[in-house]
Amino acid sequence: MKILHIISSGGMYGAEAVILNLSRTLNENSHASVLGVFSNSPNPNLQLHERAVREGIESHLIPCSGQIDRTVMTAIRELVVRTEVDIVHAHGYKADVYACLALRGRGTPLVSTCHNWLKDGPLVSLYGMADRFVLRSYAAVIAVSDEVKAQLLGAGVKREKIELIRNGIDLRPFAAATPSLPAQSGQQEALVVGWVGRLSREKGADIFLRAAAHSLTECPKARFVVVGDGPDLALLEALVDELKIRDHVSLVGRRDDMPGVYASLDIMVSSSRQEGLPMAILEGMASGLPLVATSVGAVPSVVLNDRTGILVPPEDTDSLAAGITKLLHDAELRRCLGAGARRLIEEEFSAERMMAEYLRVYDKAMTSVRAAIAENKAKKVGK
Repeated sequence: MKILHIISSGGMYGAEAVILNLSRTLNENSHASVLGVFSNSPNPNLQLHERAVREGIESHLIPCSGQIDRTVMTAIRELVVRTEVDIVHAHGYKADVYACLALRGRGTPLVSTCHNWLKDGPLVSLYGMADRFVLRSYAAVIAVSDEVKAQLLGAGVKREKIELIRNGIDLRPFAAATPSLPAQSGQQEALVVGWVGRLSREKGADIFLRAAAHSLTECPKARFVVVGDGPDLALLEALVDELKIRDHVSLVGRRDDMPGVYASLDIMVSSSRQEGLPMAILEGMASGLPLVATSVGAVPSVVLNDRTGILVPPEDTDSLAAGITKLLHDAELRRCLGAGARRLIEEEFSAERMMAEYLRVYDKAMTSVRAAIAENKAKKVGK
């Protein structure tokens, strides 16, 4: 089977990691995965395309000027014909809408994965409305969490079209990674607490920084690292100075060596206000890191109290700081929770399991589209 993944990427984040994990595993199992990545003007965000090319995964750029560009539909149709794919798999608002408009009535099975539906801002809400409308015409729609599934049902997507597939991860890059973050001068022996994600409000990096300030009052030798980029960078830099924690906090930006980044950490924190199932958490767990995380989205399905990490209420700085401090003080607890985290990922969140579930959905989508085409032909003959 040959699958074309289409995405308008904002950088190397969760959805992009899912696409790479799935593509890599499909290609290693006698299938073929091809990428179509929007090259948006003026912010192309081509990291996913470049990473795929480096890994030997076929990837094509889809030029797009502005929010509405009619040439994109033509480019998608030509790419589908040229690559001779069996399935088109869209990821995200923009890809969902453009793929639907480009391929409507052409008999190409359309599948979408909803990684997370954000609710903030009028423009995002407008995209969400368009997405909810076009998804009703897709052969299958994958939700990565129960919360996203509930949102799809509320948007009018038929229950029989929705499939719940939790994200999976390729464990191999994390098995023997060596630390790649340099220790700060005079802090070589400090325990490192890391946060990984897009620097945007829903991810809650500001909550993490406030919790770090609290924890430093009890653990003044700890070091805190924020990994990622995004629209809130300037606000977070200002918050670091406001909290007077600059000597203990590093905002290191986007990194292309994530296995080494996770290997540099002793504890990982997720402080999201809103989530599906973040790939950063799965990658941290695959690296054997104990977690402190907010109980949002599908996070409680992987961060299990006293087994893989510590779960705290969202937007509760005091509870988040208490969880971090508890792990900083207890080496044996860090070891036990980290081992439990790695074990859970091995047993339930492998890329192979994810691939098998997606292949089942692809087969189902192809069968339903063929049946619909046959039915329409029969109706025309009957007339």
